[in-house]
Amino acid sequence: QVQLADSGGGLVQAGGSLRLSCAASGRTFISYTMGWFRQAPGKERGFVGCISWSGGPTLYADSVKGRFTISRDDAKNTVYLQMNSLKPEDTAVYYCAAGAKGLSSTRLSYDYWGQGTQVTVSS
Repeated sequence: QVQLADSGGGLVQAGGSLRLSCAASGRTFISYTMGWFRQAPGKERGFVGCISWSGGPTLYADSVKGRFTISRDDAKNTVYLQMNSLKPEDTAVYYCAAGAKGLSSTRLSYDYWGQGTQVTVSS
């Protein structure tokens, strides 16, 4: 089992930045691909990005490429989502997730989920 705790959400103006954190506990964190997803009201949970277990390769949704960056600190069992140039359409609940199947944009590839953290971007 892996337990994930998301944090760092809040209210920010368009063009601003936020950094989300996801602290993991339980089974070996280092062996999991870590992903971020988001869900806006009335919409399905969608892929934001992920980082491989090795901390090298990453994958991002087109909508966030060049603005969002995922990193991980395996010594702290923590993964981060740095969000820059935020837009109102980035408003959503953001969830981190852990999976053992490598880089993937598919929700089913992830076995463990955080509780979510709200990000609101005002125009």
